[in-house]
Amino acid sequence: MVRSNPERRAALTDAAIEVLAEEGARGLTFRAVDARAGVPTGTASNYFANRDELLHQVAERYYERLEPDEATISRHLAADRSRETYTELMRDLVARVSEFRSGYLALLELRLEATRRPRLREVLTRRVRADVDGNVSYHEASGLPGDPMAVRLLMLTLNWLIVEQLTLPEVFSESERDELVAAAVDRLVLP
Repeated sequence: MVRSNPERRAALTDAAIEVLAEEGARGLTFRAVDARAGVPTGTASNYFANRDELLHQVAERYYERLEPDEATISRHLAADRSRETYTELMRDLVARVSEFRSGYLALLELRLEATRRPRLREVLTRRVRADVDGNVSYHEASGLPGDPMAVRLLMLTLNWLIVEQLTLPEVFSESERDELVAAAVDRLVLP
C-alpha cells in the first residue's frame, strides 16, 4: 500500500467525499473514486487497504476540510464578546458548513453507514465527541455569553438547519436561515 504521497491520498479522499455525496454509500467503490479523482484504475486500492479504511479516512478528511482558515479565526478572536458576535459566529459556521455541501452530505452517508459498521461508529463517535468538547472549551475560554449547555443545544439545532439547507434548500431562504440562527442564539444563549 502506498503511503508516501499525502497529496494523492487527500485527492482520493476528496474524490470519495464527492462520490458519497452524489451516489451514496452503495456507489462508493475504489473504481468510482479512481474515476472521480481522474487517476488510473487501481490507484485507490494502493492507498487504502479496504473500503472500511477508505470510509474512516473520508470521516477524518471531512473535519480537516471544515476547519476555519486563519483569517476567520483572527476575525473571530478580534470581535467583541456580545450576543451579536455570537450570532455572527453561528451564521459563519452554518454558511461554511453549507458551502461544503458534498462534505456534509457525505458525512450523513457515513453516519448512516456507521449504524452497520461498529468501527466506523467508533471513529465518528470519537471525532464528533472531540468536536463537541472543542467547541465547549473554545466557548468557555472565549468570554462569549452563554454556558456549555447553550453550545451543545446550538450544535444540535444548527446541525438540523444545515440538513434542511442541503437536502431541501427551498424550505428556508438564506434570509430565513439567518433569522433562525439569530433566534436560536437569542433563545438559547442566556446573558
